[in-house]
Amino acid sequence: MSRIGKKPITVPPSVDVKIEGSSVTVKGPKGTLSETFNPDMGIERIGTEIIISRPSDRKDHRSLHGLTRSLLSNMVVGVSDGFKKDLEINGVGYRAAKQGKSLVMNLGYSHQVIMDEIEGITIEVPQPNRITISGPDRQKVGQFAANVRGKRPPEPYKGKGIKYAGEVIIRKEGKAGKGR
Repeated sequence: MSRIGKKPITVPPSVDVKIEGSSVTVKGPKGTLSETFNPDMGIERIGTEIIISRPSDRKDHRSLHGLTRSLLSNMVVGVSDGFKKDLEINGVGYRAAKQGKSLVMNLGYSHQVIMDEIEGITIEVPQPNRITISGPDRQKVGQFAANVRGKRPPEPYKGKGIKYAGEVIIRKEGKAGKGR
């Protein structure tokens, strides 16, 4: 049996969960999320916990069991606490700024890189070399952070580029030098 799927999801008192067949709507202080899950999975609320059950031990049901529980848990945590990704910009002249609802970055290109804030996430730039992306939907936050990082991924020789906070960039040595 799935170890993840067996764990019940604890619902905080500030979160309202509405289960209608295979679709679930979670409402909390950070926002509202709704998702439709596989109809084979049994989703029921007992008191302050949500329990996911599966109809059989078939391979597809076993894999859906843990997935459904993880996605539902992310929804509950997202609307109560929210998710956040921190990015760091390294490099001479590399910086970011927030203009209205857009993230404007100077990344060593001949032009500025401009990314608009998508619905459901917020972008903050506390310092010119730090970007914080936050929101209730874990998938949107992670994907937008990956898109920002993809504009100038960190390179291994000087470490210039955009990286996640805490990410370790394995550095390479430069040229071996003259003559052998």
